[in-house]
Amino acid sequence: MQDEVSLVPRGRQPSGNLELLPQQIPYASWSQGARETHLRDYLIILRKHMWLSVFFLLTVVTVVTIATFKMRPVYVATGRVEIDREMSNVLPFQGMNSDAMYFDMDNHIQTQAKILQSETLALLTIESLHLTQNPEFGGSPNSKPAGTPGDITQASSAENLQILGAFQGRLTVKRVPESHLLDIKFESYDPKLAASVVNAHVQNFIERSYRTRFESTMKASDWLTQQLDDLKGRVEKSEDARLAYERANQIWAIDEKQNTTTQKLSDLNKELTQAQTDRIQREASFDLVRSGRIDFLPAVQQNTMIPTLMNRHAELNSQYTDAISKFGPNYPTVVRLQAQLKEVDKLIETEKQNIGNMVESEYRGARQRELLLSEALEKQKAEVNTMAEKLVQFNILKRDAEANKQLYEGLQQKLREAGISKGLQSSDLRVVDPALVPGSPSRPLRGRNISLAFLVGLVGGIGLAFLREYLDNTVKTPDDIEHLTHLPSLAVVPAHGTLAGRGHKLLRRKSGDVAAEHVELVSHQHPQSQISEAFRALRTSLLLSQAEHPPQVILVTSALPREGKTTAVLNLAVTLAQLGDRTLIVDGDMRKPGVSKFLSMGDGKHAGLSTYLAGVSSLELVTVPHPTIPNLSVVLSGPIPPNPADLLSSQRLNDAITALRGEYRFVVWDSPPIMAATDAVIVSSLADGVLLVVRSGATPKEAFVRARDLLGGVRSRLLGVLLNAVDTSSPDYYYSYKYYPYHYGYGTYGRKESSGS
Repeated sequence: MQDEVSLVPRGRQPSGNLELLPQQIPYASWSQGARETHLRDYLIILRKHMWLSVFFLLTVVTVVTIATFKMRPVYVATGRVEIDREMSNVLPFQGMNSDAMYFDMDNHIQTQAKILQSETLALLTIESLHLTQNPEFGGSPNSKPAGTPGDITQASSAENLQILGAFQGRLTVKRVPESHLLDIKFESYDPKLAASVVNAHVQNFIERSYRTRFESTMKASDWLTQQLDDLKGRVEKSEDARLAYERANQIWAIDEKQNTTTQKLSDLNKELTQAQTDRIQREASFDLVRSGRIDFLPAVQQNTMIPTLMNRHAELNSQYTDAISKFGPNYPTVVRLQAQLKEVDKLIETEKQNIGNMVESEYRGARQRELLLSEALEKQKAEVNTMAEKLVQFNILKRDAEANKQLYEGLQQKLREAGISKGLQSSDLRVVDPALVPGSPSRPLRGRNISLAFLVGLVGGIGLAFLREYLDNTVKTPDDIEHLTHLPSLAVVPAHGTLAGRGHKLLRRKSGDVAAEHVELVSHQHPQSQISEAFRALRTSLLLSQAEHPPQVILVTSALPREGKTTAVLNLAVTLAQLGDRTLIVDGDMRKPGVSKFLSMGDGKHAGLSTYLAGVSSLELVTVPHPTIPNLSVVLSGPIPPNPADLLSSQRLNDAITALRGEYRFVVWDSPPIMAATDAVIVSSLADGVLLVVRSGATPKEAFVRARDLLGGVRSRLLGVLLNAVDTSSPDYYYSYKYYPYHYGYGTYGRKESSGS
């Protein structure tokens, strides 16, 4: 990744040091420019949270398996019946269309299904099988069975209601799609009882249907017998009334829909229509005559005499033209031809006049005929209206007589059918498959339940893994750093204990040691460990950030506390001192100092950076060389002041950094977290570069970006980011950075001991 900032040489100061001009880094929101997601990213998430998913899967499968094996087996017996079209209607409706019949059949099947689930039929089955004594239904073995059929149906005790509810809860009636079949199912812990209940329930339904139909047939027969006598007299009276009315009003019918009056009206209407058509045609010809356009008449064009006269006129006109040109107008031949032309013109006009008179005569005759037919039609309409009024009453009498006759004949037929039905038992329900004793339980289906539990556990475990990853909003990998802030990841420091599973031990104490080894000095105590190699990689990245003029004053800070910035300061300073250059550690955290504790150099309560900035001590007095590490000196924080930010804003800080540049090759400055105090922001303007420490899996992305923005706001030069406490065994790190140069460690210590940060 190309550096977003660079060192710019601005000239030599008297001390001979290089002055650095920080350049402003570009701002980039971490929520923008999302990296394209690959399948490998999902696999990393699944491996990262593998144990959570496995635990959820095992929990679900275990719970379901235990619950399944504890469940009592339930047997389901199934019987299938067919519902036919009901044939026992006493008074069937006639003229039903096929759609209505289908609709009624569908409703009939639904009705029979509801009857099979009714409480009355359920109580009959309970009574017939003595289920009140079965403990499975909440009954008592010591209870007495009902004395007579129907006794239980009259009871309303709480026990009977409980038995009824248990029975109906186990009974299921379901229609087979697109058929007239019903499946009747019953659940029980006893397979024989389940089959017995289904068969008994169907038999009770059939017997109840027989009994209901027989009773309705007997009632219909008695009612028909009473009604036939009355209907017979009504039929005779209605027929006599119809005949008397027909004779009195002289209603002579041609067929069922017409009589003589309406037939005459129809004939007159046809003749009037023809007369109107004829009159319109002749009126059109007469209009040509009145307008003087007789030549356009069809009769003129079809007349044989007029064309002859026209030809004669043409011949005479030709002769007249020749004669007048030769002899002049007074020549006898010319005069004679002129007289003949006038005679022919007169004959043509006379012939046309005769045709016009004939057309007029035909028009007036057609008009007169139309008027006469119109008058006759109006009279006939009046007569038809009068007859229609009479036919209303006639049709009423006729329909009444026919209805009475049909009803009488229908009742006679039904009476004969009712007499036959008395000795028959019929039902619209037919048993297709009786219920058989089930050979295996219907539930629990152990294999299916365990398979579903495995599927649910697997999906749920994967979902929990992705949910946990979604809720984890921390910086974990160098990719996250570069994606969020466009800053380079200078080094990745593994967490201590990440190799414990490989048989290594972290920072072992040797027996007899007085002081415990600290991870903060691992670069000095175990230079061949992975952590030491990581800090040497950090040192190399910093020195090569600008090869000719590497940063001299390096500020180390973090966004939040407990991210390992002090550890980074100490180990970075140790690796710089190992190069042979004089290196100084400045404990600039005057709020919660930690350098003195980790270096075992006293508490620093008497002299330090705070006393120097307050003007109490000199820089030489507060600078202490490390007793065991060559080329390393330390400026402790000193007593904790009430106003650290005010002290850091003084001119003495600038003077101190200027003086330290002349004395030391590298100055590593430890400061408080940026989000907790403004000390780091103040010092960053005087430092050559800022190293931002981020703890993997602990630093929130928002805090990390906010820290970058605060430093960029004062034009600090951000050298890069140190990713601290990385779990190298995590899939986040393993898949992307397993080939990191120091992953496998170097030297004897790297093979025998692991380290942490």
